[in-house]
Amino acid sequence: MSKKSFLDRFIEKAEALDPGSRQAYILRLARERGFFETIFNSIEEGILIVDRKLHIKYHNQAAALLLGLPSDLKEVRLPQFLQGVNWRRILDADADEWLRVSRQEIEITYPETRFVQFCLVPLEEDAKLAAVVIHDVTKERTETMHDFKNETNKQIAMLAGSVAHEIGNPLNSLYLNLQLLEKEAEEPGFLGEAEAKDMIACCRSEVERLDNIITQFLGAIRPGESKFEQAFIDKILIETLNFMRQEIEQRNIELKCEFPENIPFINGNPTQLKQLFYNIIKNALQATVNGGTLLLKISYDRDYLLVECADSGRGIEASEIGRIFKPFQTFKINGNGLGMVIIERIVREHGAELAVDSQPGLGTVVSIRFRRRPRQMRVLPG
Repeated sequence: MSKKSFLDRFIEKAEALDPGSRQAYILRLARERGFFETIFNSIEEGILIVDRKLHIKYHNQAAALLLGLPSDLKEVRLPQFLQGVNWRRILDADADEWLRVSRQEIEITYPETRFVQFCLVPLEEDAKLAAVVIHDVTKERTETMHDFKNETNKQIAMLAGSVAHEIGNPLNSLYLNLQLLEKEAEEPGFLGEAEAKDMIACCRSEVERLDNIITQFLGAIRPGESKFEQAFIDKILIETLNFMRQEIEQRNIELKCEFPENIPFINGNPTQLKQLFYNIIKNALQATVNGGTLLLKISYDRDYLLVECADSGRGIEASEIGRIFKPFQTFKINGNGLGMVIIERIVREHGAELAVDSQPGLGTVVSIRFRRRPRQMRVLPG
């Protein structure tokens, strides 16, 4: 049996009351509505309620100011104000798609240019409605990597320094000993020359990989000027996958790549982009049980290049979606809560847009949209 909506429950309740009690009940609901509207209008975040066709059923004052909503909303829909969102997937005929929890950061240009994060969460009480919460992150977005004002960023930097210090020295010592063993292996009768050399080469390769992880990790979160150049996303993704091949094979993950031909370059920092995709793929692998699937897809048009990473993992609950980008907030047994923080920082550093769409129990899609060329202003005639 499907869950009854609020309206159905209200009608049943009202019909069961006598006329006098019914009037008192309706007056009490009206007073409660006024109370809650006062609270919602005092909140800085924009709040909207939309139906399956994305018509706006309710909004607070903050939403009207952030999006420049008109007074008459009868003929308007949310996509007119939040563009660049894959509404088609959210509004797919399949009801399961509507139940996906979506979190995305995009740029809007009206009534003024801003960067906003919005989160769309279907309402449990009424499957036909969803709540949209909008947060203005323009100030956060425009802060440079040189400015570590808040304590969280300082803690991340300190943690990174400690990790590098603790792991870097043993790696250095291990590497030197492997070099000595490699020379010893050249002597006849030592384990079998070919076998020993292969084993040592493999160990040294793994040490270099660990060292590379630390270098990329520090480069991604330490303040400093990023050196941008032509970056080919498909090549960077392939290098990252080769780097993670052993873990993918051990987890028996079915990997699918959908890359078109003649993928254009973007302006970016290849080292940071490797760290970005490493963290995204790592999260997907950790969320996916053995034997699951992982899809990496690239598409592009005249202005943007889109990278999508879709897994068949546990998904993200509505209560978790707002916390996954906060430092040291993790839902993994051995996680440190820094992966998504690094992802978001690199995305912002590249002027890109990040989206997370998830359905608990069915998987998560992480999308990053890179701008291929600067935004051009179009002057309309008077």
